[in-house]
Amino acid sequence: MKTIAVIDDDIHIGNLLEEVLTQAGYSVVRAYSGTEALMLLSKKTPDLILLDLMLPGLSGEEILPKIKEIPVIVVSAKADIDSKVDLLLGGAVDYVTKPFRTKELLARIAVALRDKTAHPALLRHDRITLNTANYAVTVEEEELKLTRTEYAILKYLMQNSGQAVSKSQLLDHIGADTPDCTESSLKIHVSNLRKKLRDATGKDYIEAVWGIGFRLA
Repeated sequence: MKTIAVIDDDIHIGNLLEEVLTQAGYSVVRAYSGTEALMLLSKKTPDLILLDLMLPGLSGEEILPKIKEIPVIVVSAKADIDSKVDLLLGGAVDYVTKPFRTKELLARIAVALRDKTAHPALLRHDRITLNTANYAVTVEEEELKLTRTEYAILKYLMQNSGQAVSKSQLLDHIGADTPDCTESSLKIHVSNLRKKLRDATGKDYIEAVWGIGFRLA
């Protein structure tokens, strides 16, 4: 049985969510403030979190970056597009505006749980860990600061670890998200990424494959 954490200080909405989720076959745990949510998550690891933003103590925006490896659906009365974009870029997998239709919320939960199974949030290669949920890259728990393009390159190389990836493959895959990366600048981005990894680990992880492209060694 999947467990969903409901983090909301509104008792009536929390009760409604708990009833709907229980009827749908989920186990439910609850927290009523940001501080209580962090205490709960230190003891339990739910499969998904429904997170309100306007919480007493720590707000939803403050605790979202602290949540690792668990899909988070924000459920909030804030409806402006900037809030949605910022939170989705900040690690949330979805954003549902209050008041919500329970049938739609259940569908979004099902999709988020399915995506978690189909696309693992963590990619690992030797000492490098890449978290696709919050765009963080760490080397033995130390965060590595990468540009958007460097992150996209590393993600694709990690998804194809040990395989030679052509320059055209790499550009086709990351091009939509990294308009600053062109055929002429790709080599510079890869070189900068290689240096950051080498500085952090003392090891060269990215190999140039003559006549083809690159490979994560």
